[in-house]
Amino acid sequence: MAKLSAKEIVDSLKEMTLLEVKEVVDLMKEELGVDPSAVAVAAAPAAGAVEEGPSTVNVVLTSCGANKIAVIKLVREATGLGLKEAKEIADNGGNVKENVSTDEANELKAKFEEAGATIELK
Repeated sequence: MAKLSAKEIVDSLKEMTLLEVKEVVDLMKEELGVDPSAVAVAAAPAAGAVEEGPSTVNVVLTSCGANKIAVIKLVREATGLGLKEAKEIADNGGNVKENVSTDEANELKAKFEEAGATIELK
């Protein structure tokens, strides 16, 4: 098997879900005897004062783009709203979800951007 570069490994991790990344971490612990989370915890204080962002954010739709139907479906999936309410958000923009974790917000943003929408995290 060809040796992968660190960049290739990181690029493949970016494409994984959080559950898949957790499985990779667990496999590293099992197969290699390495706990990546311990390395990250030890490295954080050495990096100095790390500025943390907000722990919760609002996911705001600014534009639905060309694929309006896909965006409406995503709004419905994310919020549980009815068709009419989801269409209003797609047409006019607005908060899709409020006070969500940054991880969840980034996942939602990726899904919406894949569908062609423009999302802001505030």
